[in-house]
Amino acid sequence: MTLLPGGEQFSATADQTLLLAGLAAGLQLPWSCRTGTCRTCISHLVEGRIEYRVEWPGLSYEEKAEGFILPCVAEPRSDVTLEISV
Repeated sequence: MTLLPGGEQFSATADQTLLLAGLAAGLQLPWSCRTGTCRTCISHLVEGRIEYRVEWPGLSYEEKAEGFILPCVAEPRSDVTLEISV
């Protein structure tokens, strides 16, 4: 995984959420609920593929179409680049 704007890189396994992988790597990431409802961790998926642990996380159709994801319930399916706001 790569995080923008800083370029930090860390590993995430296919069964680990992007948020938990980042926290395990010692990064300070925004989060609150870890269930896909509070939207504190909303980020832009710049590159890569993910799958969600929940059927429909707390995103609108428009947000999903624009590439926004919730890392707290997203697992990587390829190399991933995320743009986060902190």
